[in-house]
Amino acid sequence: MNRANARSYVILSIGAAVITIALKFAAYYFTGSVGLFSDAAESLVNLAAALVAFWALTFAAQPPDAEHTFGHSKAEYFSSGVEGGLILIAAGSIAVSATNRLIHPQPIEQLGLGVGLSLVATAVNGGVATILLKAGRRLRSITLRADAHHLFTDVWTSFGVLLGLLLVKLTGWLILDPIIALVVAVNIVWVGVKLLRETAAGLLDSALPAESQKIITDVLAPYQQQGIVFHALRTRVAGSVQFVSFHVLVPGDWTVKRGHELCEEIELTISRVLPDTNVTTHLEPIEDPASWNDQDLYRRKNI
Repeated sequence: MNRANARSYVILSIGAAVITIALKFAAYYFTGSVGLFSDAAESLVNLAAALVAFWALTFAAQPPDAEHTFGHSKAEYFSSGVEGGLILIAAGSIAVSATNRLIHPQPIEQLGLGVGLSLVATAVNGGVATILLKAGRRLRSITLRADAHHLFTDVWTSFGVLLGLLLVKLTGWLILDPIIALVVAVNIVWVGVKLLRETAAGLLDSALPAESQKIITDVLAPYQQQGIVFHALRTRVAGSVQFVSFHVLVPGDWTVKRGHELCEEIELTISRVLPDTNVTTHLEPIEDPASWNDQDLYRRKNI
């Protein structure tokens, strides 16, 4: 359900990208500003990234199968990774165009019309980015969050370009236009690198954030007061799905049924407070030394 909702937001992003591309390239056509060209080029990346995001969310929504028993949720990282790469490519093309214009400055035409078109495009991007970021946090989708951050970068890029054009108008210094474009390219590179780092962290099975791990320890605390011991806690995030596993140590004279019911209760409680979380427990007798030796394999302390 979450990924179905996420796909609907990506469709909104695709529509916004098409609109902003038309507006920004029109602004570049009328003005000849390389700064506006750099802004328009980034919008092309927005469209490509949104299309990849739609594919990734569609693929991630597929249920587990024989070859992918944990599901396909990591497909979301393909989207953020591709988007990061496309951002770096866009930055390179902007830098090339800006360098050429820096060497051969050209006058800017019909500035008022170009600025007006760019402002409309910026308003569209800002509104869609706000919607995507809220949805990405609510649905825990790295794809939507990456798309939102990229759009917000586009918004600030547009403001920077427009500021540069106004300075050109006021001072007559044509060189400011390509300089602003180069600054935009550097900023875009920074955003692309951050997206690639977040993608790498997800592919390397990073643990749940500290606040989520605290929720887990809070759930386990009442059981610890009853003499139940937990260790070997492991967590990881795969797109919008989270995985939690740990060992449950109980008295050896408990029946299998009693231990099973305890584990089921704990798993269900964690799944309720952390939606879309796959919880796995391993039941062990507390008196058996082997139950304590294996905790070192996970480099975790008792919790």
